[in-house]
Amino acid sequence: MTRAILQIVAIAALVALLGGCIPTQRELRMEQDQEEIKRRLAEIEQSVLSRGQQRSDEARNQLDTLTRQIAEHQAAIDTLRVDLQSINGRLEDLARQNAQVREELTLMRDDLGLKMAALEDRLARLESRVQQRQSAAPSAVAPAPADTPESLYARGIDLIRKEENFAEGRQLLGDFLERYPDHDLAVNAMYWIGEAYYGEKKYENAILQFQDVIQEYGDHPKAAAALLKQGMAFAALDDIKNARVIMEKLIDNYPLSEEAKKAEQKLAEWQEG
Repeated sequence: MTRAILQIVAIAALVALLGGCIPTQRELRMEQDQEEIKRRLAEIEQSVLSRGQQRSDEARNQLDTLTRQIAEHQAAIDTLRVDLQSINGRLEDLARQNAQVREELTLMRDDLGLKMAALEDRLARLESRVQQRQSAAPSAVAPAPADTPESLYARGIDLIRKEENFAEGRQLLGDFLERYPDHDLAVNAMYWIGEAYYGEKKYENAILQFQDVIQEYGDHPKAAAALLKQGMAFAALDDIKNARVIMEKLIDNYPLSEEAKKAEQKLAEWQEG
């Protein structure tokens, strides 16, 4: 009896032991679920790592791009700064040059004013000397009246240009001006009286006569010719300083005239001399 009971107890114990070692269906399913969870967690972890790496790469690329853009902008700013400094330097140079030019123009204006004042003083002295000579000279015989103003003018011009009888031709043209001061040929007559004085080498009288042409007929073509001959008369008196002033005035006032070209030639000759 006792032996049988012991066998039963031993069998029961063996069954209980074996029952503890053999997993149940539920335990197997739980183990499978745990493995599945581990696998899903691993996939999720891998996905997170992959996305993190991708975002890290994108962030690095964006950072590199931003770094390049910053460098480019900085380079552009440096270039603009250099350009600005260059422009400021040029503006300062221009300001200095403008100040220098203004100063030179002021000096030239003052110098020209002094020259013109000296020239006017010289003309005044010449006019005074001519008047003194004329008052001391014997009165000339009045010429015979001509038939027409044109014939009187033509005779005076012929005496000066063709016969070089400057005194008589000048006298006839002077008579023409007294009789016909408003004639169209009056300016020509005044000019040729100056030419007659020049031909007689009475340069002071010629200068004053040409000055009358310039003052009374400044818009007439003969004014340019009068300036040219006036400058040459000063040069004949060895007054090159005033001769230059006259020639420069001729070039400024009548730049397109033939006389202006001759004045430039004369200035060049005097410069070389």
